[in-house]
Amino acid sequence: MDNQQRPIGVDLFAGAGGMTLGFEQAGFDVLAAVELDSIHCATHEFNFPFWSILCQSIEKTIGEDIRNRSTIGNQEIDVVFGGSPCQGFSMIGKRALDDPRNVLVFHFLRLVLELKPKYFVFENVPGLAVGKHQKFLLEIIEEFKTSGYEVEEDYKVLNAANYGVPQDRARLFLLGCRKGLPLPKYPQPQTQPAKPKKSKYLILHADLPDCPTVWDAIGDLPEVECISELLDRDSAMLPEGAAQRAITDYSKPSKYSSKMRGLFFSKDDYSYERLFDSRILTSSIRTQHSFESITRFQQTLPGATEPISRFHKLDKDGICNTLRAGTDSNRGAFTSPRPIHPSSPRCITVREAARLHSYPDWFRFHVTKWHGFRQVGNSVPPLLAKAVAAEIIRALGVVPVKPQHTIKPGNESLLQLNMSQATQHYGVCTRVIKPRINKSYHIR
Repeated sequence: MDNQQRPIGVDLFAGAGGMTLGFEQAGFDVLAAVELDSIHCATHEFNFPFWSILCQSIEKTIGEDIRNRSTIGNQEIDVVFGGSPCQGFSMIGKRALDDPRNVLVFHFLRLVLELKPKYFVFENVPGLAVGKHQKFLLEIIEEFKTSGYEVEEDYKVLNAANYGVPQDRARLFLLGCRKGLPLPKYPQPQTQPAKPKKSKYLILHADLPDCPTVWDAIGDLPEVECISELLDRDSAMLPEGAAQRAITDYSKPSKYSSKMRGLFFSKDDYSYERLFDSRILTSSIRTQHSFESITRFQQTLPGATEPISRFHKLDKDGICNTLRAGTDSNRGAFTSPRPIHPSSPRCITVREAARLHSYPDWFRFHVTKWHGFRQVGNSVPPLLAKAVAAEIIRALGVVPVKPQHTIKPGNESLLQLNMSQATQHYGVCTRVIKPRINKSYHIR
């Protein structure tokens, strides 16, 4: 994009682009991403129109595809990163990597070996590091080691709340490099919750500053219940009149929400600046609750769970519980419980969830609540990905560069496609998730 070369990244299992954004913020150009779900691909294309998205199965993707269908070509790749879907790992049989139900992890490994990047980052659920699943993780490490890569065997589970994200969200990261290169380190904790709960993998230390609270993240956003347009659409131009602004405009931002709104950039944010109109509130379609639900939400105490819906009510002064994605259409299309707003008797909007996930306001999601929440809940918080990516930058010995020009997002029609239209747009099969297969795979 700019005259000065930035290190090159490739995102596998890209989703809507949480890790792509985090690595961009750390100073990478993520020239190629691979994603199976065409709705996610359309959202990724909208937010990263200057890079390539390959909308196809990772199982049918080879390294040559990634190079030839992007601007990478014959250039050396600095990092390949990603996390395969984590609906459970089979431990049946003598060798977990040979089990077809673990095939997506196999293909991550295969593509790393084909692309031969200097570094790789594998991300997944914390449960992969404990109990019987640990056998699977150890097999992955051994395969990398016998194929020319060093791996940090003291692998870590990192909690997003330790990296400036107002959410209790833990993820496993496995870091590796080609033999002969320095192994990257894991990022040191940067923040901690002001009101910590008993949470696994959350590091608490007296010298750590507080991470943003729920209210730091969403307290400045306009009250969507006062904006009638949001009943039927996911965005609205905020009104100009002074009287209307009192209830429908942004209020005074915190330091965190100022960053999310693009009012100023952190010195260590090396992402491309996006062109967007801050007067338009996006990803904020309203949920119409029944009178009974509203009454129950009002009666629920902050930090408690509403007993009928089982929705968690956010505490203004705390952090958000882990945001979940729900299930795709092949597994019932179940909506994951959405948190209750801390001061309004309603569920939070996609934009509020995005703020709690550390997505900036220029980042857009699919216009429907179902896909929008699925895209947020399925993704790695960008600030957590950025912290890991910064350590890869450091291991590379690269001085990150801030791009000098502003990027215009893609066509908004990409965010309005339904699944049928999106699959047609990318020329892929409407069955985005293949049924289980019954053959074994081998690395060599």
